[in-house]
Amino acid sequence: MVNGMAAVQRFPWLAPLRLALAGSGSALVLVEGVAGMGKTHVLSELSALPEAAEAHRTLWRCGVAQELPDTGRRPVLLLVDDVHRATPQETQWLRQVAENPRPGLAAILAHRPEELDTAGLPLGIPAVSYPPGLSVFRHRLHGWDTEHVRRAAAEALGDRATDEAVERLYVRSGGVPQVVVDLLDVLRAGTHPTCTAFDVDAAGVPVRLAELTLSRLDRLGAEDRPVAWAAAVLDESASRDELLAVAGMGEARGRDALLAALTAAVLSETAEGRYGFAVPLAAEAVRERVPGPIRQDLHERAGKALARRQPVSWAEVARHRRAAGLGKRWLRAVEKAACAAAESSRHQEAIRLLEQALAVPEVAPDDRARLAPLLARSAVIGLRSDETVAALTQVVRDARLPPEVRGELRLDLGLMLCNQVGEFAAGARELEAAAEELSDVCPALASRAMAALGMAEWPCGTLESHRNWLRKAARIAQDHGNDVARAAVAANQASLAVACGDPEARELVTALPADSPLPGCREHAARGLCNAADAAIWRGEYAWGKDLLSAGLDLSARSGVTYAEQTAQATGLLLDWWTGQWSGLAERCERFVAATADMPLVAADGNMVRGLLAFSQGHWGPAVRWLTASGAPSLERTRMPLAVATSGAVIRLALARENLPAAADRARAAWSAVADKGVWVWAAELAPWAVEALTRSGDMAAARTVVAEFARGLEGMDASAGQAAVMWSRAGLEEAEGRLTEAVRSYRRAAAAYRQLPRPYAWALTMEGAARCSLANGEQRPDAAGEGMREPEAAGDALRERTAGAAGADTGRFDAIASLQRCVHEYGELGASYDAARARAMLRSHQPAQARRPGRPAQTGQLSAREGQVAELAGGGLTNREIATALHLSPRTVEQHVARAIRKMGVLSRHDLAQACPPGAE
Repeated sequence: MVNGMAAVQRFPWLAPLRLALAGSGSALVLVEGVAGMGKTHVLSELSALPEAAEAHRTLWRCGVAQELPDTGRRPVLLLVDDVHRATPQETQWLRQVAENPRPGLAAILAHRPEELDTAGLPLGIPAVSYPPGLSVFRHRLHGWDTEHVRRAAAEALGDRATDEAVERLYVRSGGVPQVVVDLLDVLRAGTHPTCTAFDVDAAGVPVRLAELTLSRLDRLGAEDRPVAWAAAVLDESASRDELLAVAGMGEARGRDALLAALTAAVLSETAEGRYGFAVPLAAEAVRERVPGPIRQDLHERAGKALARRQPVSWAEVARHRRAAGLGKRWLRAVEKAACAAAESSRHQEAIRLLEQALAVPEVAPDDRARLAPLLARSAVIGLRSDETVAALTQVVRDARLPPEVRGELRLDLGLMLCNQVGEFAAGARELEAAAEELSDVCPALASRAMAALGMAEWPCGTLESHRNWLRKAARIAQDHGNDVARAAVAANQASLAVACGDPEARELVTALPADSPLPGCREHAARGLCNAADAAIWRGEYAWGKDLLSAGLDLSARSGVTYAEQTAQATGLLLDWWTGQWSGLAERCERFVAATADMPLVAADGNMVRGLLAFSQGHWGPAVRWLTASGAPSLERTRMPLAVATSGAVIRLALARENLPAAADRARAAWSAVADKGVWVWAAELAPWAVEALTRSGDMAAARTVVAEFARGLEGMDASAGQAAVMWSRAGLEEAEGRLTEAVRSYRRAAAAYRQLPRPYAWALTMEGAARCSLANGEQRPDAAGEGMREPEAAGDALRERTAGAAGADTGRFDAIASLQRCVHEYGELGASYDAARARAMLRSHQPAQARRPGRPAQTGQLSAREGQVAELAGGGLTNREIATALHLSPRTVEQHVARAIRKMGVLSRHDLAQACPPGAE
């Protein structure tokens, strides 16, 4: 019922109520619900029933000195609120109405059951003598479930409402609608791009809830309040014995105090034999009223009570001991809680506990030395935290630490700096120092530091140096390591082998200890599977990469390796982009970037894919923001393959905007980074655009060097995406050199390779290149098969028939035009509206005159095909000059098309065109 009229329709008492309003019989409904449950809202909704339109409607509130309503007219809808506040006179009158109803009476009486003088009897004692002809119903209102809270949060906060915020809202509010609404009012005023559980907690106690709770508390006698204070300090449902132990009350006195708290509705029986606040957030309001010294005593007794539970929640025990001022005992509880959380793969919980402890200045050095390694081990597996980096950096500088402790901390700090923060040079220095410090005292950990330095994805170091580190790590792990150390080395060996296309790569991946009984081995196996999946997908092994990704995600989730799980989700975005799974991809990227906002190194994949999507749709302003956002990929601050691919996207954007110097400079810098690293497969997303940037800027020698180095670097390597990109790059060079026949052949070979992968967007781009060169060259279609051209489809056949008699027609021209039409279709299927507009412009400029419709478009409200193309790009944010470049028009012509589109579509500005006109209409 609290969900609106749609829910009201389901209740059995509604039919008798409607009959009463029609003048047949009489009905009484007793609506009960605790404060904030929505009783007044229900009365308002019932007042709007269609059957009530002809009735005499009276909305009356008890206890506010109103004149008694007139119920003599028939039919009458009597809506009475706050029956629990009725004066004796009002109660007597309501009893008379209920005991002597006339036909046509429909009465709804709403009350709070917890505030009745006599429980269960809203009209007092003795019980009402309801006559036989009166239909009487009781309806209890219940709180919202999680889904209803989610809908309310989405309505109030839009996309800012995260799943964790919704869950926290539900838990803290107890599902009471008014509390949820009041909290959402506070959260709506926030400025954070997303709303988290922390924001919900920071919202505090709503005024209505605080005042209601404290007013009820103050009605308790002073001798009874400790039991409510105990419940507030515990902040969870508890048994009677636990409440009384925390309150410091004996059994007899405590029993009376608990009864008094229940009678005054300060506390509720939340489950059988367990007591607490009906709205958990109310505990905070009470806790703030407890005097400090008393509150400390309560916390100390709470810690003792919870330590007797089995199993012990050491995190809660630690919270109470800290609030009680028990320093050493607090740290012991923190240590136990963190160890238990880490052993159960709840690494984020362990990180939170240890960060909070190490952030306290008074914690002694020996305690820091004991707790810091626990933090480091969980932090490497979990998600980034700047507080963790700061805490470890401070501790590792302590010269009093034993060498093995300092070396282990350096190892984990180095891993965090590289994997999660993007400080690769600093991280590598820490890892090298760790390898040196640990080589004598703990060779197993030294091998892990060396294995980490074998991560080729990091921008520092060369491929040969990474291989050297891995070889040394493998020797030490084999001679001195344990199973976990060997698993760490094996994970890095496998991912590097996959990235480089080594023949033994699949065997190394299969050998990862995914089924090991040791959690540490499973964690490294999960990381290795996720990294191998990423490497396989960059190489173009999409089917194998997808299988590895699924296995890695599953093992990461089961092992609690949150960081690996997040990186695997990022790899999934890349896979969807390359394989053409673009439906909903922009939204998936945005959700991922929002969820990993505090870890820009992880979010970088989502930033790049979102920027590429924006570019393909002609939204160049947003594309720039995504590709160059704070924390977006760069050559110095992210993984090499992603940084290089992003450089390719930035170069393409600069080329589209005719900013040739910027495109060429970025191409040179990115190519130099690839050449220095030596993992040539990562150049696949850069090389074609680097060649175009260099040739268009006049640096033909540099472009030839790029093609030659790329081809030489991939010789003998199993790298499908790389080999396709070599052919594409060679085609771009041949086109720039005027060797159009060779360019057509190379473009078609690249297209065939991309079709095989499959990569539909790259296929369309290379087929468009082949058609462009073919039309420019007037080339006949070669007889050789298997070069990427399929048989012309229906559109091409129809065009061939229409133009068969055209003078000078030739097969190559027809096939090129048919290929362009297929490209337009592929772009449209993907949603690449900018590319579709460009291909349509080329198609129109080369299409035979007989194939066009004669005359100019009718001067109606309809946009012409050209106006539609221009309007689509203008609505996406492109300037007139950028549109002119894309569609091979003059800026003046574009200006005229934009003006006509604005007039025809009836919008106010060019920015409104995106919503006003459909994309890609011919």
